[in-house]
Formats: sequence, C-alpha cells, structure tokens
Amino acid sequence: MRLKESGKVRYAYGVAMALLLGGTAFSLATGEAGAQVAQNAPSALAPRPGAPMSFADLSARLLPAVVNISTKQRVPVRAQADPFEEFFRRFDPTIPQGRCAPGGQAPGGTSPRTREAGSVGSGFIISPDGYVVTNNHLVQGAGGQGTVDTVTVITTDRKEYPARIVGRDASSDLAVLKIEGRNLPYVNWGDSTRARVGDWVLAIGNPYGLGGTVTSGIISALHRGITGVGAYDRYIQTDAAINMGNSGGPMFDLNGNVIGINSALISPTGASVGIGLSIPAELAKPVVDSLMRGQRPQRGYLGVGLQALDEDLAPSLGLPKDNGEIVRSIVPGGPGARAGLQQGDVIVRVNGQPVTPDQTVSYLIANTPVGRRVPIDIIRGGRRQTLQVAVGERPTDEQLAALGGGGGATPGPGNGEAPVAPQRALGLSLAQLTPELARAANLPPATQGVIVTAVDPNSDAADDGIQRGDLILSVNQQQVTTPAQVIASVDAARRSGRTSVLLLVKRGTGPEAFVGVDISGR
Repeated sequence: MRLKESGKVRYAYGVAMALLLGGTAFSLATGEAGAQVAQNAPSALAPRPGAPMSFADLSARLLPAVVNISTKQRVPVRAQADPFEEFFRRFDPTIPQGRCAPGGQAPGGTSPRTREAGSVGSGFIISPDGYVVTNNHLVQGAGGQGTVDTVTVITTDRKEYPARIVGRDASSDLAVLKIEGRNLPYVNWGDSTRARVGDWVLAIGNPYGLGGTVTSGIISALHRGITGVGAYDRYIQTDAAINMGNSGGPMFDLNGNVIGINSALISPTGASVGIGLSIPAELAKPVVDSLMRGQRPQRGYLGVGLQALDEDLAPSLGLPKDNGEIVRSIVPGGPGARAGLQQGDVIVRVNGQPVTPDQTVSYLIANTPVGRRVPIDIIRGGRRQTLQVAVGERPTDEQLAALGGGGGATPGPGNGEAPVAPQRALGLSLAQLTPELARAANLPPATQGVIVTAVDPNSDAADDGIQRGDLILSVNQQQVTTPAQVIASVDAARRSGRTSVLLLVKRGTGPEAFVGVDISGR
C-alpha cells in the first residue's frame, strides 16, 4: 500500500462512513402470537420466464419488523466572541470575561450553552420481546464519544418506543437496542456465505426520514473493501438504492432472511448512485449475539501492522501482487512478536488459508478463536517458512489508539532545518539525520535513518506519496543511515534487474510504512 492512500479509497471511506445515517430491519415474524415468518418465500415470488417479479408479498411480510431510529443529544456550543464585549468592559470593568459572549456561559458563570442534535436511521427487530439491531454510528455520542441521550424506535404503525442501548461495538459499527413489547414482529438471520453476485436483494429503511421504504436490486459484489484494513472491511455491494437514513437497516434475500446490514454508500453527491454497502450477516451475527449477552465481542489479534502486496510493493520483493501482506510494524510482546514474526516478513497463508485482497490477515485472524494456535506461512529473505502463533484477544479501540501516533511537522525554513549538502536518488534529495533535522521532523531523538529534504514532484517517489521530512529507515530491507547507502542499494537493485525498490519510511510520530518505488525508467 502506498504511503499516501489513493484519493479513491479515502473518498470512499469518508463518504461511506459519514453520509449514511439510517437503516432497515431483518427477516421477520408477524401475527398476534409473534409467529415467525416462513423461511421459504411463496412459489409465486419465484421468477418465471417472461413474467415480471413482484416483491409486494415479501415486502408486506417484512415491513412491520423494520423500524426507524431517532436519537437526541445535547451538545455544547462553542463560545463565540462578542464584538461589543470589550467595548462595554471599558465602561464597566466589573463585567466578567465572556459574560456578553452569546456562546459563553450564562450569567453567573453556570453551565455552558448547548444545543440539541440528533440523527435518524433504521433498524430491525430480531426477537418478539424487542431486541433491535442498528448501526453504532447512529447511537454513539457527538464526535464518536459516549452515547446519545435518548433513542426512540418507531414502528411502521407509528408506535413510538423508548429504547435502551444494550451494547454497541465501534469496530463493527453495530449496536443492539431493547424496547419493551410482546409478540412483536421480527426477522431472522440468513446465510450470507451462500450469497452470490447477481442474486436479488431487498433493502428496507428510513431514507431521509421518509419512513418504511423498500428498494430492490442485485448483489453487485462480495467481499468489497473500502479502507483496505480491518476485520470488517468486507462488505456486500448492491445496486439497491441506499440513501441517508438507510444505515442500520436490513438487506434481505428472497426468502425474507437478513443477509446484510446496510451501513454505507459510495457517492460523489451524497445520494444513491447504485453503490451501497452492507455488513454481511456472517460477520454481524456473532457481534450481535455477544452484545445481547452483555459481553464485549472477542476477536483474534496478531499485534502487527500490515500492508497488502500491491503493484508497487510486489515487484520490489520479487513476489506476485495481491498474494500476501507485508509486516510493516510489530507490537512488542504481542502474539506476532512472541511467535517470531519480524518486520518485512510477508504473510502468505494463515491456518492453511491463502492471504488475498478478499481474505486479509486481519479478517482471518479476527475470526480465529482467541487462544488457538495456528500456523502462519511467511516469506523471509526469499525463503518460505512456517511459524506457530497463539492468537491473542484484540484490545479495545481505546487501547489500540494509545499504541498509535499522530503525524508531525516537516522540516522547513524557520523549523530548525540545518544546512546540508543533499545527495539525490529516486528523485529525492537526501541527508543524514541530525538532531536538528530530527527535531524539525518531529522524530524521536534516537531515530536513525536518511531524511528526505526535497522531492522532485515529477518523480515516482512523489507519486507514491513520499514527502519532505519523511525518514527512510531501510532499502530492500537493509538498514540505511547515510544517503550513500541509499544510493548504493538503489544501484544494486538496478544491476540485479529489479524494477522497483522497497523503502521503509517513517513520518513524524506516525507508524512506519513500506513503499515500493519504480526504478525501471530512472
């Protein structure tokens, strides 16, 4: 993966996770006794040659179990300076600072000003006693912190139920609510592993707050990734219309079973353009089951940072692209470190399963029981070997965030850049790292490597996202501390017939990353 993510991936993730605020419900049961809906649709729903298909009967059965989700929360309003405050203070110095600011504290310095914020989305009932599934981003607090103040579930017959948040999981973007009721209509989980591209699906939800809305389409793709990382970056893609408000709603197969939870869309406008994304039931159901039991979902954990072998990295390693992932960082003391994994290892199989873009290491490990020992096949220095790893339990998001770091400033005039005589390679001006340059680049004092002092904007290195201030730690997995070593490693790669070189790069206090830079034309 490039050091700088492509615009497509960044855009897809930003739109997907920010645009949708709604959803639908799962395969259902109706009736006075809450009888479960039949697993098999009536034969009349089966497509017949030359005859149009109607989803009317199936929609009528499913709609009562799909609900609207409405949330409310008081959020603080940022104080705004009052242009007249200083003027009045000149005449009455007893006026406290902020007393006249409309966004400041109320007279007497009590509580800050707040406003009411909310969201609308979708959900579905999965039990006759009122358990409801929806997306976590609908019920989390402002800025992704905490939870909202109130959640209301509204059924198709316009009944409103106050809802209690039973549990929520940010990693999978799933949440479980509970409303008080008996013999409620509900839906059942389906088997998303049997879904095929081209299968008909129904989506039901609350787009733009309009209430129960049914759309239909087909499965456009399976195992669709939009971020390239994580155990849950594995969506069902559909061309059924998914809009703002559909988040949390169900995707049904023609048997009326939930095979996905509509959670995101990719769109240049914010409205549906035929690329909707649903969390597969195979991933969602175990999380929902854990939340209903009041437990935090358990996921396998390796404790390594990974990058896919894309068209930039693979040639530098002499390996086929999309066949494995390279270890770019290792958590000290983690399961991977204890098993002997090293930075630069390429993981090609996990427990006998090949590592591919559709089946990532994160996905395979996350779905491995905690504590189980599994073989991991790696390529190290061109040789294949197998390590035995005891899978750990994934830490909480807060714990993982504490292990990460943020970006830093790049060296520049006025930031303590020391005068150097740079040497050039790959379209980069390079200098040996000095304490002054390390401070300017926000790097730890003990860091060693070669710093990039300038980048040719027309170079392949620039296209791959390398920036001024980046630190090159190794070239083709050989540590470098001087520009001469970088130049020698690049020359050696050219003489050996390689078309690219593998750089290990660090930016500020952020994580290290591998970057493959083309050398075939230079």
